[in-house]
Amino acid sequence: MDITTLFVITIFVFIIAFAAFRLFDVKKKKQKLELERSARILALYKKAESTKGLTADDILPYAQNVLTRYDTFLYLREVDQLHLFPEEYNTLVKGAESSLAVWLEFPTELDACPDEIEYIKRVTIDFDGRNNFIHYEVFQYRVYAPHWAKGNNWILGIVGPFFDDSKPYDFPGATFSRISSTVDKTSPEEEVIWVHQNIAMRRQ
Repeated sequence: MDITTLFVITIFVFIIAFAAFRLFDVKKKKQKLELERSARILALYKKAESTKGLTADDILPYAQNVLTRYDTFLYLREVDQLHLFPEEYNTLVKGAESSLAVWLEFPTELDACPDEIEYIKRVTIDFDGRNNFIHYEVFQYRVYAPHWAKGNNWILGIVGPFFDDSKPYDFPGATFSRISSTVDKTSPEEEVIWVHQNIAMRRQ
């Protein structure tokens, strides 16, 4: 076996080994994140099972927290206690904001919750050219040092698609964000079109 062939084989084996390690690492991080998400609202489970039960005051801090808001809503819906969920957070935008924050936490995405997140606007597009409209909620966010995506520029995050009859906390199948899509480079409308064409349409 000549040196060139040996070198190619070595590189190939290294790439396969690295890919396998990366896959294992991501899977392990996802499992850890899922456990952390459950642990964040564990106190609600315990309180619900107690003789006192849950109150609106118990729910408020979990609804305020962007990382627990979505799971809290789903849990209350499951146990038929949605009347305890604060009305000010029972909106499509607040649900979309929480969905984006939770999505960004995944190790294959930002791998962190943003330090700041703000709602920008709703962008509506004609789905099929026949006045059938769908909506995307657009946010901007940023992270602080020492995160690798730190910087002064806000990054765009897109959540959707939603329809005229969509309800708060309906699952948004095309939540997405490109770290390179900062507000100084890309408009909300441009980013929504990209997400719709490259994410939403491919998942149909």
